[in-house]
Amino acid sequence: MSKQDSSFAIRRLHSLLGVLPLGVFLIQHLLVNHTATRSEEAFNTASEFMGSLPFVLFLEVFVIYIPILFHGIYGIYIAFTAKYNVGTYSTFRNWMFLFQRVSGVIAFIFIAIHVYQTRFQVLLGAEVDYDMVHQIVSNPAWLVFYIIGVVATVYHFANGLWSFMVTWGFTQSDRSQRVMTYVSAVIFVVVSFIGIQAILAFI
Repeated sequence: MSKQDSSFAIRRLHSLLGVLPLGVFLIQHLLVNHTATRSEEAFNTASEFMGSLPFVLFLEVFVIYIPILFHGIYGIYIAFTAKYNVGTYSTFRNWMFLFQRVSGVIAFIFIAIHVYQTRFQVLLGAEVDYDMVHQIVSNPAWLVFYIIGVVATVYHFANGLWSFMVTWGFTQSDRSQRVMTYVSAVIFVVVSFIGIQAILAFI
């Protein structure tokens, strides 16, 4: 396999992992958090159920953490080596390309801190429940950080769907790519609303 073919294969894998499993996990995670809008007990029940799944440690390591590390580290490499044409060609898609890379860096930092504040604390004997999240976002600085982090992560996922569809050959025509732009925009708005509503429910 040539260097060019190898790079293309890695980018395809990078794109795939952003949707499966990471995109699916993102939506599932936000929906679990959204149960806090119903009640504290509803969130604790949902969180306890997720934490008691069979082979939960295996699932977290191989379905979440390893894909996140690969997607995140390679994504940061792309972000800092990519050539940006915003100043020269100020087209919509060039701006989306730039925002995709910026949001990816923000998302990676946010996820790392979020994992430390929640899952890592479990290793120290803490329990992921309503009170844990409430204590974090009750701090105005952390609240703003979480809202920015969630919006950046959702944008990265939604806009990444557009790239995924192109990279994997599902949308080749201008019309299909334009339709996918609208679809990804709707996904961004809807999922961001769910995420922000979930965060505010913990205050």
